[in-house]
Amino acid sequence: MTRVLKGLIFLAIAYWLWTISPFAGNPVGKRLPPMVVEYLPPGEPYTPGVPAVIEFWATWCPPCRDSIPHLNRLKRGIADLGIPIIGVTEEELPVVEEFRRGVSMEYTLALDRGNRLARYFKVPSIPYALLVDRTGKVRWAGHPSDLTAVSVREKLQ
Repeated sequence: MTRVLKGLIFLAIAYWLWTISPFAGNPVGKRLPPMVVEYLPPGEPYTPGVPAVIEFWATWCPPCRDSIPHLNRLKRGIADLGIPIIGVTEEELPVVEEFRRGVSMEYTLALDRGNRLARYFKVPSIPYALLVDRTGKVRWAGHPSDLTAVSVREKLQ
């Protein structure tokens, strides 16, 4: 086995161990910090005291792009609850604006300069979503396609 291959195997195992270790952090139960992000119009900023879905994504990520229609449907399915969905990315404004011109995103978008929010929650991969209750506590975390209008209602009861 070559030295490069051994190094790659070591890195893969180290990453895998990091993501399942207690230090990787399960964000459920953790509090949402202040949302120091740049909101893109026409989106509205997160309001503390209101439940929210926070989704981490990127324009270059095919699974993220595949999740957008689901998040649009979810937004419509929970509209009566007044729960915002906020798509957070660390990408630059021109990249996101160009992407948004060709893709309908019916929810709020925000830029997280420095990726502070994703680092705080130790987001293991994207797309990744959090459901936050009224108190700012994370009630659920996982792939956004696993979150439904029914499960949002159940988890926030």
